[in-house]
Parts: sequence; structure tokens; C-alpha cells
Amino acid sequence: MVLCKRKMLEPLAGSDGESIGNCPFSQRLFMILWLKGVVFNVTTVDLKRKPADLHNLAPGTHPPFLTFNGEVKTDINKIEEFIEEMLCPPKYPKLSAKHKESNTAGNDIFAKFSAFIKNTKSEANAVLEKGLTKALKKLDDYLNSALPEEIDADSMEEEKGSNRCFLDGNEFTLADCNLLPKLHIVKVVAKKYRNYDIPADMTGVWRYLKNAYTHDEFTNTCAADEEIEMAYKDVARKLASSTRQLTRAQTK
Repeated sequence: MVLCKRKMLEPLAGSDGESIGNCPFSQRLFMILWLKGVVFNVTTVDLKRKPADLHNLAPGTHPPFLTFNGEVKTDINKIEEFIEEMLCPPKYPKLSAKHKESNTAGNDIFAKFSAFIKNTKSEANAVLEKGLTKALKKLDDYLNSALPEEIDADSMEEEKGSNRCFLDGNEFTLADCNLLPKLHIVKVVAKKYRNYDIPADMTGVWRYLKNAYTHDEFTNTCAADEEIEMAYKDVARKLASSTRQLTRAQTK
């Protein structure tokens, strides 16, 4: 990602070398700039044929990265902070969450998913799947719990849950730009390679995803499901191979 007078984004290319590849970090920045109302161009980077100018610009790093006035930023969190600071009110909307809990909700899901999908031992699969489900349930509980502004302090009725669209309310925030790309990957990859569905009774998580899918800021910055599946093809195959070996050993 190169930020200058003319905004340019350079994410990883897909399997065809041109389309947007699977990279939740690039999508995170795409969403932020879109929500800020910034006009930008997208030029994908095929790492197999990485341009020399990019190699010289940020040697040893992979996109996304940012350059501004000759300074290169490669840490995704620092890039986000920089954009939020530079593109600020009144010209650009503030995107930071009002509630600090929104920034950490679901923050362990991707780690639990990675352990689950990369596991090569069939006997450990159930425990790792349970860990992922538990992490998703924590997110579900947060999404279904009312935020302070949703609670009527003067009401005598029993406190109701929340029907908000996103983590911090009914508008996207930086917290959503971080979590949603990862959560979508979890949904796609876990179903494809482990036949795992996010439980239907997690109404908060499903409401969250379905609301995201109605917004161009998310759908138009997301890699195709096939690209996401392709990115995990080799990693997720290992458990199936291990399972077949175990089955063959048991039949001997």
C-alpha cells in the first residue's frame, strides 16, 4: 500500500496473478480507506514476480505496507493508527470504537482457527474444534449483550439483548475492519476443509456476518471464496492425510 497524493493500494495478487488474493490485512486497510471516503487505486502484487521497485522499497517484507513522504511503514497496526490520525475530522470520519471491549471482542478466534486448521493429529481435532467454538461463543455473547447506550436506565422492564449490526453499534469501526476479514476466512475455510459450520444458534455472530455482507465496504474488498480456499489448500490437507494413515494402520 502506498499512500500519497494519489492513493494506491498494492495487495497480494490472487492465483491468477491479477485478482485480489487472500489477505485479511490488506482488506482491513481497504475497508478503512473506503469508510474514510478516500478515492484510491488498487494494483495487485504477484509475489512470484514482485516488481523491483517494491523489493527495493520494503526489502524483506510482504504487502501491505505504506509509504508517506519517503517513510515506509510495515506494521499493520501502525498503518491503521497513521491513517486514522492523518485522515481525521472534520474532513474524514473518525472510525475508532467508542467502547474498548469492541476492540478486543473476538481477538482470539483467528488463533484458535489457525491451530484447528493446521493441526495434523486427528486425535487432537475435537479439542481444537471445541476451542474454536468457545472463542466464537465469546464473540456471540458480546454481540448479543447490550451496549451502555442501548440500555434504558429508567425502564422497569427486564434488560434486553442487543440487535446492533456491528461490534460497536450500527456503523463500521476500526474494530470491524480488523475482525470481519478474519471471521469470513474462518467461515469459508473451516467449512471447506473441516466441514465445520459456525453453530446456527450463535445468532449474534450470524447477524454480524449477514450485516457485513450487505455492505460494499466489506464485499467489494473481499477476496473470492475460491481464493481463500486456495490459500489454505496445502495447510488444511494435512489432517486428512493423517486420518487416512491412521485408518490404514487400524485395519492392518
